[in-house]
Amino acid sequence: MSFTRPTLAELIDREQADFESRLPGADARLPMSNLNVMARVHAGALHGLYGYQDWISRQIPFDTADGDILDRWASIWGIPRKPNSFAVGNLVFTGNDDTPIDEGTEVQRADGVAYVTTAAVVVTGTTAIVPAVAKVAGMGGNAVAGTKLKVVSTIGGVATDLVVGAGGMTGGADTETDAALLARLLARIRQAPHGGAAHDYVAWTLEVPGVTRAWVKPGWGGIGTVGIMFMCDDDCGDGIPSAEKVAEVQAYIDARRPVTAEVILFAPTPKPINPAILGLKPNTDAVKAAVVAELKDLLRREAEPGGVILASHIREAISLAAGETDHTLTSPPGNFIPAPHQIATLGVPNWS
Repeated sequence: MSFTRPTLAELIDREQADFESRLPGADARLPMSNLNVMARVHAGALHGLYGYQDWISRQIPFDTADGDILDRWASIWGIPRKPNSFAVGNLVFTGNDDTPIDEGTEVQRADGVAYVTTAAVVVTGTTAIVPAVAKVAGMGGNAVAGTKLKVVSTIGGVATDLVVGAGGMTGGADTETDAALLARLLARIRQAPHGGAAHDYVAWTLEVPGVTRAWVKPGWGGIGTVGIMFMCDDDCGDGIPSAEKVAEVQAYIDARRPVTAEVILFAPTPKPINPAILGLKPNTDAVKAAVVAELKDLLRREAEPGGVILASHIREAISLAAGETDHTLTSPPGNFIPAPHQIATLGVPNWS
């Protein structure tokens, strides 16, 4: 039989009744009574203890555990929580020819996020492409190409303003959430490793920090080959992994794959959905932002290489947006169908 945790009000009532049963003639419910105060103080302490016991009861089954206890459960199956990682990429400086830019030069975004150069480079002509890393780990360090930055300490002969180079600053990921770790733990328990089954490749790919989804395509390049496509949804842009991330995951899989398998890692090709949404009511920036958020959530849940996105689901996602009361979806006119190597991503909505 399940146990129901008493509420604070129920505990106070019990304490008051106990005092009155043991002290004939006493009224523990009077507002200014010492007995009333003691009943409430003791009930509050008991309520905290019941809360702790309730938390302990949720840590015993691993599917409701959280935090450090979930980490311990996952460690039994050899599944460590994925750590955070630093965004990396190139910065584009401008300045006078032959001007040196030292390793360790710090630059900042307008929101205060800082990057540090990881090599000493000399300006050639008027431009220098300098590798850099985010100063703080996490997806907050990711930035699209062209993002404006400023040098923290002025360098003689080099402009104070600069931008993020082609490809952006990518690879920054937050520490894995409890929900994501639990999903990997449950997958490991329900699907035991088989030394190279399809779900093994998915599990290995998802172990890499920043990877959020993965798909396995047996025989993708012929007999003995395994194709793997994956996404980094929390990275900048549309979640399509960079070439550097593909190389990182390739190396990780190569260290674990069966020796007889040839594994081909690659990023799916984005196929943007550019929804035409007419007559949005109310037609406000807040509602538009809510629609975009719902569409992104839909694609994260349902999009996969070659996977069809139903038009009815697109309309439903728009209707679920907070504040939306009416709309007409004119494009796509029907189901959105990517090619086998493509994945649906959100393009630019047309609100007119």
